[in-house]
Amino acid sequence: MRKKKGGKGSLFLYCLCFLMLLLAGCGRKEAGVDYAKTENWAYCENGETEDQADVFFICPTVYGGSEGAENMPMEDQEAKESFLGATNMEKGIYDDACRFFAPYYRQAGLYVYGLPEEEREPWLSAAYEDIREAFSYYLEHYNEGRPIILAGFSQGGDLSLRLVRDFFDDSELQDQLVACYAIGWRITEEGLKANPHMHFAEGEDDTGVIVSFNSEAPEVEDSLVIPKGTRTLAINPLNWKRDETPADRSLNLGACFTDYDGNIKEEIPELTGAYIDGERGALKVPDVSPEDYPPGLSIFSEGIYHLYDYQFFYRNLEENVGVRLEAYAEEHAMDQAA
Repeated sequence: MRKKKGGKGSLFLYCLCFLMLLLAGCGRKEAGVDYAKTENWAYCENGETEDQADVFFICPTVYGGSEGAENMPMEDQEAKESFLGATNMEKGIYDDACRFFAPYYRQAGLYVYGLPEEEREPWLSAAYEDIREAFSYYLEHYNEGRPIILAGFSQGGDLSLRLVRDFFDDSELQDQLVACYAIGWRITEEGLKANPHMHFAEGEDDTGVIVSFNSEAPEVEDSLVIPKGTRTLAINPLNWKRDETPADRSLNLGACFTDYDGNIKEEIPELTGAYIDGERGALKVPDVSPEDYPPGLSIFSEGIYHLYDYQFFYRNLEENVGVRLEAYAEEHAMDQAA
């Protein structure tokens, strides 16, 4: 006998197809951030200006996160307020003679940094996809061939290094790089060898280079950023040397402690000196105490001055941005004359 249409077999196939479509929808990747919309930028200082360069700044981690919510949702207004505040705390170092660009992005939360390092990458990669998209949009729509300063702190330092790795192997774009200030994250000799277009700073006025350091107390031997047995590269922001030469606190032009509006609430000249540890590559900070400058986050142990990387050396970094901009301008003026 001929079966009637719409019997049990057809119903089963219908249900199976519906289930497959549902599962496909659940697994679909979340749509990317539209950086054509100004609300997706903490700062987007596009427009005519006499400023000589652009800063592309990547905010440090402000989002807490949790299992199942590892990356910051773009609709989380409270997190975005903290994001803007953390950006403001460091903005003053860079923006004296520069337009300033800082995208909101779905950064990995602090929860992720509590996981073993080998398990963090999926969420850091997701954050970096937003940064790639924002930087690509910036290059296409805003840059117009202007010199670029990349800057970031902590997670922002990590992601700024990824931008140098992925974008600046192009010789024309590399020629636009004043410097990448990747503060508060590590970079190794092995990483540079794998990417020959990446160059670490050798002094106070070389250009197209990476500037990085990680502050800690002299007795520290292990940290989340520099695990024991790892050696990172560093340059001393007080004497701009790569070796272990100590820099006296008299070279510290001013530690500045800022608020979420970017206002300097306290400034302390000559707060501390610094030297580079030859074994770890960490920047040792000898003239302050962990009691006075606690780590502030549970992912860091006592003596880790990560939160103060910018603040301890604020005026020296601010001055150095100007020095490198001037050196860049002089180099390119000579190139044009030749």
